[in-house]
Amino acid sequence: MAYDAVVLVSFGGPERPEDVMPFLQNVTRGRGVPPERLAEVAQHYQHFGGVSPINQQSRELLAAIRADFAAHGLDLPVYWGNRNWHPMLADTVTQMRDDGVTNALAFVTSAYGGYSSCRQYQEDIAAARAAVGPDAPMIEKLRQFWDHPGFVEPHVDAVRAALEQLDPAKRDSTRLVFTAHSVPTSMAASAGPHGGRYEAQLRETARLVAAAAAPDLPYDLVWQSRSGPSHVPWLEPDVNDHLAALAQAGATTSVVVSPIGFVSDHLEVVWDLDTEALETAKQLGLDFVRAGTPGTDPRFVAMVRELVTERTDPDGVRLRRRLGELPLWDTCPAVCCVPPRRP
Repeated sequence: MAYDAVVLVSFGGPERPEDVMPFLQNVTRGRGVPPERLAEVAQHYQHFGGVSPINQQSRELLAAIRADFAAHGLDLPVYWGNRNWHPMLADTVTQMRDDGVTNALAFVTSAYGGYSSCRQYQEDIAAARAAVGPDAPMIEKLRQFWDHPGFVEPHVDAVRAALEQLDPAKRDSTRLVFTAHSVPTSMAASAGPHGGRYEAQLRETARLVAAAAAPDLPYDLVWQSRSGPSHVPWLEPDVNDHLAALAQAGATTSVVVSPIGFVSDHLEVVWDLDTEALETAKQLGLDFVRAGTPGTDPRFVAMVRELVTERTDPDGVRLRRRLGELPLWDTCPAVCCVPPRRP
């Protein structure tokens, strides 16, 4: 199939204080999140003036992708639409239709398989197309990229840079702590056509980053940013609980926390890690450095072009680059990541 555009699909975030609660209501609609939890999360945003970093990061990534496409002769316009805040995806699809786009590829800012990290983006794309109507362009999501070198290598270098900030005399008592967004255990179990794909991909990414950045150091994969009802089981341990366990065990003096579940330093990184987890580490007496995320690293930006070229070039199947061992696919099977019923 011939494609005539690419659309960057991101999560979206508020850009002024009055946006915060409507944004959070969009994010949590139908999930049964208690009002008091919404109010608590709203305060995280208000701590930063009611502005999430994610929209500006999306603008910067959009500009970098466009520049990279132009530099490499890839003549495709690149649009941007969000799931949960302006520019809303349906508005972007409307603009694409009005511009004459008929068949587009979507790059979503999530590397992994799972309901909220992949299938929900597919559903939001379908909903946006339905809102536009029968003349909406076709939009196909690009593949997951958890093990692509353009995603893994920036994380590797970020961990190396973080380690350099710690006391080298404490190297033997340093631990790597990889984090990703927690999800309900039922959702984790249904991820992928055979279940468990979200966790499996994250464990593979953690292995790849640790092996390249610091093969001599122990590492763990833990979770952050839980937001659901307290009676629903979610993936554990939480990063703060894990730091407490490390301190109690007594063998760890220093930690590098690497948010491999994220592509940029948005609010769930700068609040949950740079604020809450950092404070936890200080209270426990642990040296703490948070590693960066890919953002607009040229390798990450080039990865987007490579994923597009895989689909637009007749020989694209031979262009695939990956570091891991888990199978991948271009189009998710119908049985993949079916959401569990709400409790």
